Amino acid sequence: MGAANRLFCGCSKLDPMAYNHTVGAVRHVFADLKTLLARATPLRSGDELAGVAARSAEERMAARMALAEVPLSTFLREAVVPDESDEVTRLIADRHDAAAFAPVAHLTVGDFRDWLLSDAADTQALTLLAPGLTPEMVAAVSKLMRNQDLILVAQKCRVISRFRNTLGLPGRMAVRLQPNHPTDDTAGIAASIIDGLMYGSGDAVIGINPASDSLSAMGALLRLIDELRQRYAVPTQSCVLTHVTNTLRLIDQGAPVDLVFQSVAGTQQANASFGIDLAVLREAHAAALSLNRGTVGDNVMYFETGQGSALSAGAHHGVDQQTLEARAYAVAREFRPLLVNTVVGFIGPEYLYDGKQIIRAGLEDHFCGKLLGLPMGCDICYTNHAEADQDDMDTLLTLLSVAGVHFIMGVPGADDIMLNYQSTSFHDALYVRQVLGKRRAPEFEDWLVGMGIADTQGRIAPPRAGQPLLEFANPW
Repeated sequence: MGAANRLFCGCSKLDPMAYNHTVGAVRHVFADLKTLLARATPLRSGDELAGVAARSAEERMAARMALAEVPLSTFLREAVVPDESDEVTRLIADRHDAAAFAPVAHLTVGDFRDWLLSDAADTQALTLLAPGLTPEMVAAVSKLMRNQDLILVAQKCRVISRFRNTLGLPGRMAVRLQPNHPTDDTAGIAASIIDGLMYGSGDAVIGINPASDSLSAMGALLRLIDELRQRYAVPTQSCVLTHVTNTLRLIDQGAPVDLVFQSVAGTQQANASFGIDLAVLREAHAAALSLNRGTVGDNVMYFETGQGSALSAGAHHGVDQQTLEARAYAVAREFRPLLVNTVVGFIGPEYLYDGKQIIRAGLEDHFCGKLLGLPMGCDICYTNHAEADQDDMDTLLTLLSVAGVHFIMGVPGADDIMLNYQSTSFHDALYVRQVLGKRRAPEFEDWLVGMGIADTQGRIAPPRAGQPLLEFANPW
């Protein structure tokens, strides 16, 4: 019998009467664990669209009370997505570390919340615990937490990742420089890269979403970044965010690939809708490692996720979108990524309706990812047809920065003119650095100082008259 079957006993649910709570004279009964998790989730439009949300505030609170009494060990016996038809469920089972789980194995979900908020759950304890937690456990406990609880616990988690610089150190926050262009024009992209570097952005990655699937065009973009990086000895990494199979072809062609990108989801069926499975991710991971392009580390993967992706593919199996988002982190964790980015508001108001739902989801995603041991960043964003605005993004940016987010986006003017959505700007990162004292990756910060772009305190230096810091003559 395989490890997954041993863990989940080949069953999809236990006693159908096990999950219930009485409010006044009304007894609320939840048929199985996935129903309980869905009903306990804070209100969001995607779960209403899927028909799994609580039908009233009373039912939601009853579900939370019932969930608080569920032993954590239950999540090792009852799968929310059957293991026989889902390789993500089998991965979760195969990778579970019973020894790491042992210190909290006796706790209920409610007890686990209390422990996480206690002084006993310090950085060292949370680091040791991470391999023993399953995504469903962390999703469950997040549903019992206020926003401040999510922030407090995430801030205690420490996840370090490395390629050409070191990300995730205490007091640090990185920025992905996102110089997208609607026609992949190299001059326009190069200008945005120079702009971002002059504002001190780009230590997480210089990452381009290509407008086309042309391998030659994507190869040109990779060479553009690599030539600029080498010309100025910038200690950062590059990525063209194309499908993993395209990156494999680019590697075969000898393109200067640093990081392999892929969007991932929390079920096998949803990943299949992306055209991937675990096998192709393993192939790409091995190919990127074989290039040996990192200088201080070998974390070569960049994953993006987002609540609602499984539902949009009709691959949610009746599970709420936040629990499935946490399951996507099990896929990411398998490959020791440099970066994991929840693109929290990008998928649209069908899944996260307004600023309140986007803020809550961003804090949940960051908490769950960090608790599972991932280098979590966030694209703090919204689409133009959502009931949200830049004030909501300022709020989420501030909260995530307090919570120790690994990295955020740096988009010229916060307006991505290729993807047509609103994110965070180079100036937004400067706001966080000034208000919260967040520094950049140390190698990148040293480079900024050496180039005269920043002073030794990390503050952007004024340009020196008659002496350009970075020459731009479009040599590409």
